Amino acid sequence: MFRIEGLQLRLVRLPLVAFFETSFSRVYDKTFILVSLDGGGVQGLGECVADVDPYYSAETNVTAWHVIRDFLAPLVLGRAFADPRDVFPSLARVRGHHMAKAAIEMAAWDLAARAAGAPLSRLLGGTRREIASGVSIGIQDSLDDLAAKVRKELDAGYRRIKIKVKPGWDIAAVEMIRARFGDIPLMVDANAAYTLADAGHLAALDRFGLMMIEQPLDYDDVRDHAVLQRQMTTPICLDESIHSVRAATEAIALDACRIINIKPGRLGGHAESIRLHDLCASHGIPVWHGGMLESGIGRAHNIHLASLPNFTLPGDIAASRRYFVPDLIEPGIEVSRDGTVEVPTGPGIGVTVDWDRVKAATIETLAVGS
Repeated sequence: MFRIEGLQLRLVRLPLVAFFETSFSRVYDKTFILVSLDGGGVQGLGECVADVDPYYSAETNVTAWHVIRDFLAPLVLGRAFADPRDVFPSLARVRGHHMAKAAIEMAAWDLAARAAGAPLSRLLGGTRREIASGVSIGIQDSLDDLAAKVRKELDAGYRRIKIKVKPGWDIAAVEMIRARFGDIPLMVDANAAYTLADAGHLAALDRFGLMMIEQPLDYDDVRDHAVLQRQMTTPICLDESIHSVRAATEAIALDACRIINIKPGRLGGHAESIRLHDLCASHGIPVWHGGMLESGIGRAHNIHLASLPNFTLPGDIAASRRYFVPDLIEPGIEVSRDGTVEVPTGPGIGVTVDWDRVKAATIETLAVGS
């Protein structure tokens, strides 16, 4: 049992090592909220993955700050919880806002694990000591720039390459990679850039032997993805559409996807991610862990979750240095030459936060007491 006695919000901004472009935007830095929970002399940390804009999700830093401060914090402050799985249900009065909820819920898991003196993976049910790492490469200014990025990441040992695609930046990019790099594990991510009218165009990707195409159609669609999957041999992976375990149940029943990307921020935290992991395992659907340009704090949470057994595909959990130099943790997350990341063994998320770096990157703070 643990009790949440205090909650602090920090709005943090970190410059990216290089710009990152998807089908909907190009970003040069990452602004996010850190949530700290205090209880029993122990502190737990969670990272909200909402962005400054509502392009990936309806949530933003501004909405998350408001919802946590005015609605979610009062639901957990001063309360004792027998298990961190009880935190997400305690927030059910507030509809949606899964990224805001996840930041609190994941901080509660870290708090509970630290209080128990155990690594977070043990509480989550993880079974791996290391996880396979893949990498996500954003849209580039030229095919030559893309080739240089792919070469760099393969040389670094990453086990899977994912490239972002959009209309006008898709077939030629994949064709170039296959011509230059051969049969490497490769997938593409559209971030909902296409419509069902593009089915014939997307089917042209079948000849390249991709691992999957991620979220080709609308962010809230399941049915059209099922229609598209019947017209393609490339497996469809759903990301944005899977906002809940119920949505995943419907997608699986309709054969709208054959792979699912799990992001705890999208689902409301670790407990719902575990439920989704177990559902997919029961249906023979492999899962992998997506990324949201997290700092080392959020990335550490991802590593622990990805140690569960049905995370059988390399996730977007890359080295800190790909995104932030320096990161908020020291040492940063490292990827070995064989493309794996060790699961931290210390209490909680098991990484050391450099609080001087956190303070230097902090724009605003708010402390809420019980």
